[in-house]
Amino acid sequence: MRKPLIALEPARLLKCLGDDTRLTLTLLIRREGELCVCEMTHALDESQPKVSRHLAQLRTCGLLSDRREGQWVYYRIAETAPEWVVEMLLAAEKGQAERLAGLQARLEGMGNRPERRAALC
Repeated sequence: MRKPLIALEPARLLKCLGDDTRLTLTLLIRREGELCVCEMTHALDESQPKVSRHLAQLRTCGLLSDRREGQWVYYRIAETAPEWVVEMLLAAEKGQAERLAGLQARLEGMGNRPERRAALC
């Protein structure tokens, strides 16, 4: 697992989360605990390059960490995220609850992780 490249500075973090796709990815990852790129591309119905570009930006700003399992890369909220970041994400999640529920329903339609890998990843 990679460590964040820099400390989470509020202005930089808020600028990073100012993009709707990055905010949605972050909130979905926070709800699910961990997601791979193919799961996120399916949930958001976006291209793999677009999702990967946004994930790279979130990792660079220090919000996400990743781990590799075979050919899959899984993303999660960085363990080093301070409490104020977690609280901010929880508040943002409340405002996006309906949208996130729809995205989670798309993920559930993929089945469990082994089925997801066989079908989409």
